[in-house]
Amino acid sequence: MTHTRLPLALTAATMMVAVNLYGAVAARADDTAPSVPPGTEASASAPVKVDPNDPDLKLPEGATLAAPKVLDIKSVVEDQGGEERREDTNTDVTFALQAEVLFAKDSAKLSDQAKSRIDAVAQEIKRQRATQVRVFGFTDNLGSHEHGVVLSKQRANAVQDVLSQELNDPNVTFDVRGYAEDYPIADNSTEDGRKKNRRVEVTFPRTAS
Repeated sequence: MTHTRLPLALTAATMMVAVNLYGAVAARADDTAPSVPPGTEASASAPVKVDPNDPDLKLPEGATLAAPKVLDIKSVVEDQGGEERREDTNTDVTFALQAEVLFAKDSAKLSDQAKSRIDAVAQEIKRQRATQVRVFGFTDNLGSHEHGVVLSKQRANAVQDVLSQELNDPNVTFDVRGYAEDYPIADNSTEDGRKKNRRVEVTFPRTAS
């Protein structure tokens, strides 16, 4: 397993400036659209507008900075083959499952090994006591956009069906969407990149430590 932890600790005015940067929308590979679906961007924002030229930002003689605060911590765990990826932030948990481990090529029928992987995600949803779950499907940029939208939505629906059966909880609501090749996480000009982009993501609030 590959473990990557990206802590970001900032103090005083620097912290508030960085929050604005974190909340900014990142560009896609073609710089024309956000890299995450609408409504899923980081929502952090500075509590007050900061004027970097304000003389009051300078510490008076003898004053000290407040204790450092953690703006956000993202933990990323990916298996060696990249078939499954888990991201934890302060607020959400996201599992990205590559399509190859869930479906046959150009199919929305779940493979024999898919259920155990989806069941593991369901167990984490239960552990976090989450009641709102997003299931988003994505493809690479090969083929038509229209076909990609249909296939990615069908794949998201298939994963949602298994999650719903495993959770068996009427209080859990799902948001299921198919985005085709939109919002890639890797370079579509290589097969390795396209393989990462063919995925189903399951995201839910993080409530347990």
